[in-house]
Amino acid sequence: MSVDRSYIRVKAMLVIPSADGSCHLVSVNAPTIENPSGFHRLIGGSVELGEPHREAIVREVDEELGARIVGLKHLGMIENIFRFNGEVGHEIVALYSGTLDPVPAEEGGTLTESDGSIVPVVWRPFDDTGLAMPLYPAGVDDWIRSSLE
Repeated sequence: MSVDRSYIRVKAMLVIPSADGSCHLVSVNAPTIENPSGFHRLIGGSVELGEPHREAIVREVDEELGARIVGLKHLGMIENIFRFNGEVGHEIVALYSGTLDPVPAEEGGTLTESDGSIVPVVWRPFDDTGLAMPLYPAGVDDWIRSSLE
């Protein structure tokens, strides 16, 4: 399913810390021209027309993971300007934190995208120094660390 990147998209994404606070849940995405080994992305997705971003993250997590968010907290907004297979993309992301019920498995977890595709999810360390797989939205690493301290 092709995504129209000709306009600024509004997203809602969730930082989901593990029980011990050492890592957070991310999706593992396929290789692109810019990231030949793939990339990690926070859980979440697009805000629909007329939908508040708080409702969007609740809906996205339910649709993708079949889970309920516990302790939902709005952290702030982040702007993400990027390239995806050569095309420029631009997003404004409402960033949230919270835990999930049920808690995702430590290994072998997946989420279901809006097009029905199944994508792996993994626990990414908060201290990801030296980790080759980039995290998107871009610039969120430092923002997450400072917001969750």
